[in-house]
Amino acid sequence: MLMRGQPLCPHCLAARRAALAAEAGVAFLGPDPDHTAYGQFRAPCGHILRRQFDLIARVARGETGLRCETCHAAREAAEARRFGWQRLGPCPSGRPNYRLYRHRCGHVQRVAQANMLWDQCDCAGCGQSWSARPSFLYLFEIRLPARGPRPARDYLKLGYSAHPVKRHRHQLGLPPEAGVAVLRVVAMASGHAACACEIALHRQLRRAHPDAVVPRAEFADGINVTREIYRPALRPVIEAALDRVAADADADAGAGLS
Repeated sequence: MLMRGQPLCPHCLAARRAALAAEAGVAFLGPDPDHTAYGQFRAPCGHILRRQFDLIARVARGETGLRCETCHAAREAAEARRFGWQRLGPCPSGRPNYRLYRHRCGHVQRVAQANMLWDQCDCAGCGQSWSARPSFLYLFEIRLPARGPRPARDYLKLGYSAHPVKRHRHQLGLPPEAGVAVLRVVAMASGHAACACEIALHRQLRRAHPDAVVPRAEFADGINVTREIYRPALRPVIEAALDRVAADADADAGAGLS
């Protein structure tokens, strides 16, 4: 095995890596003790970065940039302070473009980093926009009438709105002869909370029940939305999920009164 292999001189390897790092604008400190594909580097700002050697090579070739997470977080924190927010950290759900912030009133919420940069956000605790006002999750049963060769079709629509009845009467673009039944309405403390909960529910449903998701081409002639439409057979699953949401909302309300 030794005769066929080509041993690497650690000193030569370290020298090559140091030269490559210098081309990338950082200083090579040494290999990562836990992962051979990574090294430790000192950025011009003085912070220590852990990066893959392949990434450093790409930076040296000008194919990508290199960002210090510590400095980037400090800039985001400074941006947030301008508008009365404190940056707490990354989004708990792992969404890469969102951060967790605390408003000067004490309310904590997730905000898209780009929205914070331009002050395009409102506190769901003390603000006056839709995100701060009470809202609802809803479950509609929609029956589209027969049209040409297409028979009548039945679907479920899960969403949120401050005015669920107005939502189905004026905002879904349903034909006049369509039938709509409001199956469930769950009160939420704010539009922000309703929106976040709705996004999480749709993500769970799509992942667990992909066959129950109706493709847009099937309902586009009768419902003016792009997604969030499900097969009627999924109703027990959605109802159970809304039961859990309602229980959590009641528990949060009770905690706030205690």
